[in-house]
Amino acid sequence: MVLAMHAPDGFLSPPSALVTAIISFAVVGLALRQSKEQLADRAIPLAGVTAAFIFAAQMFNFPVAAGTTGHLLGGALAAILLGPSVGVVVVTIVVVVQALAFADGGLTALGYNVLNMAIVPAYGGYAAFRLFRRLFPASSGGVTGATGLAAWASVVMSAMAFSIEWLFGASAPIAFDDVFTAVVGVHILIGVGEGLISALAVGAVLASRPDLVYGARDLGISQIKDRRPMKARTFLLGGLLLALVLAGIVSQFAFDAPDGLESVAEETGFAAAGTDHALADSPFADYATAGIDNERVSLAVAGVVGTLVTLAVGAGILLAVRDRRKHDPAVI
Repeated sequence: MVLAMHAPDGFLSPPSALVTAIISFAVVGLALRQSKEQLADRAIPLAGVTAAFIFAAQMFNFPVAAGTTGHLLGGALAAILLGPSVGVVVVTIVVVVQALAFADGGLTALGYNVLNMAIVPAYGGYAAFRLFRRLFPASSGGVTGATGLAAWASVVMSAMAFSIEWLFGASAPIAFDDVFTAVVGVHILIGVGEGLISALAVGAVLASRPDLVYGARDLGISQIKDRRPMKARTFLLGGLLLALVLAGIVSQFAFDAPDGLESVAEETGFAAAGTDHALADSPFADYATAGIDNERVSLAVAGVVGTLVTLAVGAGILLAVRDRRKHDPAVI
């Protein structure tokens, strides 16, 4: 089964991989510092659940064209729910867990995978969200609509980012114009799915806990409808349960076809530049659990374990970097 495959080692030249790694390390470090200001204590559990949800949702590939699939990136979604800097941190955690524990995305490719999947979609997507907010009413519906468009735009930005990286770090003699047209073209379609999923997710949070949506913090009660909010524990447990269902059950129905970047690599001729993952023999490599022969059970166990690990790592890191001088009582 082909799952949410990120760029493997070798898709860009070593110098480009090094430069993107330096850029990503610096930006993520800055995002961690900024997270202290953006992240209230009560939002830390939501950040952990968001990381778990994105990990689980990326296990499901949806069809976008003949022989090509797409999957959620989640950068814009995380930024709108939690703030752009926290969104960068959350998606970076997902990408790193996938690379280290599931051999999904190369180790030397971490620099450009983090840049293209976390940094560009979170910061770029949030900037687009703020722009689209001006075009929509100041209401929960306006926030949801702006989310959908911003999430779509974030996927296109990510595709453009990879194309620019290819211009300076091509690993094969494929023209920039060919790669740009193919990568951006297919991700325009993938962005539609990203927009729908992100809009539904933000809409669901607005309907149950609007006070936790960073991108809607400027709205008053009358603008988001005066309804009794769901208890935080119920809301968070429901979010975690949804993530586990996505990882353990819905992932079983993922479409078995290359995702956008992999499909373009095969069509344009640079797929052969990718190399085997250094951790290809790890216990959960390729989202299969070592020692379990049943493919469905193997996938389900790997998905559930990955979801819980991502939740724990995400919440743990954000707890560690939070500003302890700020007292924000937990909501119930």
